[in-house]
Amino acid sequence: MDRRKVLMGLGATSAAAIIASPAVLRAQAPITLNGAVQFNDDHAFTKALVRFEERVKALYGKPINFTLHKNSSLGLEKQYFEYMAQGKAVDYGIVSPAHMSTFARAAPFIDAPFVFRDITHMNNVVKAGMLKPIEDEVEKRAEVRLIGHAGGGTRNIFANKSAKNIAELRGLKVRVQGAPIWSRTFAAVGMSPTVIAYNEVYNAIQNGVIQAGENEAAGVEAMKFYEVAPNLLMTQHAVSIRPICFSMKTMATLPKDLQDAVIAAGKEAGEYGRQVESSEDGAKLETLEKAGRLKRITFEERDQMKKLTDPVMAAYAKEIGAEGIFGQVNGV
Repeated sequence: MDRRKVLMGLGATSAAAIIASPAVLRAQAPITLNGAVQFNDDHAFTKALVRFEERVKALYGKPINFTLHKNSSLGLEKQYFEYMAQGKAVDYGIVSPAHMSTFARAAPFIDAPFVFRDITHMNNVVKAGMLKPIEDEVEKRAEVRLIGHAGGGTRNIFANKSAKNIAELRGLKVRVQGAPIWSRTFAAVGMSPTVIAYNEVYNAIQNGVIQAGENEAAGVEAMKFYEVAPNLLMTQHAVSIRPICFSMKTMATLPKDLQDAVIAAGKEAGEYGRQVESSEDGAKLETLEKAGRLKRITFEERDQMKKLTDPVMAAYAKEIGAEGIFGQVNGV
């Protein structure tokens, strides 16, 4: 047989094999992981995810690419979580526990009002592994793993009116997160809570649909809520906890050494995120107040506010089967 024909035949066979097995080509290219965050480079959540990327690269030690989609370019946290559960579009991101309630009823409990006394309490609970039963439920039902816990911002109420006690809070039309516990606790204090998408809060206050919302300093700054609600009522009703999530469908496609790097990096990035946000919290508010953009209002009845919500929290913990965790957290 002509040598040229033999070589041509071998080339055709090789090409056919590659076309039939595109995985051969994919295996030669670095893995790319896609992340999503609602905010810009200055936000603590973005900084935590950038740290996650850096630590994965260092721990894995092999070529790998990351694409972090910022400024809500892929939607909001609720969508990110759904994408991760489906194993498409988003591989990792930071998501409020409120958006996990469809899959795990106990998830919003870890971010509910008055669960944590302060950032130190929250850090101790996380480090003690007390949230693992909730993490396991989310992973089992949603196929999303909580690989770290960022957050650490103290949440207050931003409003278009001043209020320094419970009597002045009564009837306040305030936006809350979608998990039922938020509506129940705020209603117990006498406010009028309503669920509105995060990216619609600004316009809702501007148009008089609501009068207030609640958030940590980073969110108030990033979303410019102070422009329509310049009174920050220092209720300090919650310490935010924002899990760094990773799709288990994606995880299953990764080599074991990369899986290990992802898990280790998630924990480290969560700790970093809590440190960043908690340390920036007061400084952000001070800067905004000095610039005349908001006014911090001392809230005189925080303890009474907590007393009104305690029975609601206890009933909720019982309802979702989290009495044991609730007791452990309170005992820390």
